[in-house]
Amino acid sequence: MKPLVLIGGGGHCQSVIEVAESCGRTIRGILDVPAEVGREVLGYSIIGTDDAIANYAASCEFVITVGFIKDPSLRIRLYEKVLAAGGELATLIASTAYVSRHAVIGKGTVVMHHAFVNAGAEVGENVILNTGCNVEHSARVGNHCHISTGVMVNGDCNIGDNCFIGSQSVLANAVSICNDVLVGAGSFVRKSILKPGVYSGNPAILKIKR
Repeated sequence: MKPLVLIGGGGHCQSVIEVAESCGRTIRGILDVPAEVGREVLGYSIIGTDDAIANYAASCEFVITVGFIKDPSLRIRLYEKVLAAGGELATLIASTAYVSRHAVIGKGTVVMHHAFVNAGAEVGENVILNTGCNVEHSARVGNHCHISTGVMVNGDCNIGDNCFIGSQSVLANAVSICNDVLVGAGSFVRKSILKPGVYSGNPAILKIKR
């Protein structure tokens, strides 16, 4: 396998390094903003900025290691920049995660430690399945989503693109969430969400329109 170049040197990068090491992957280095070049993250050097993506496109695979809390736009922009340069996005599955052989995981997605993806689930590209989350049977997670720590996505749920589901939230069986939704930590989504916005609570209700 080709070595990895990680794009983004913040806290999420540290978590992805842990996953990559557990998979036995070699990390070539990290790309970040100019002010960070030369710094190290867990012993790995920041070797350039995202303007250097094309320099590594032939010899390395990439992982977007910028986090997503409020807005996925930077992760999406970097994803598109990798593809435009002819680069390949690596899919990483932590050694302690479980992904059914009957599930589908898209390119550029990182499945963190102790996450569980059951049979028939489909997870899109450039997704974060964070530590200890559960994506149950036949659920779908769209592109550029972040399913945060300890989230329970129950069976037959359908999550659109560009969504963030906050830590310890629960989605009831077979609910759908449209594109561009942020669900606050600890929420219970009892019914489908059909309009973009920020939702939270038990039950989750609209707090901010988008």
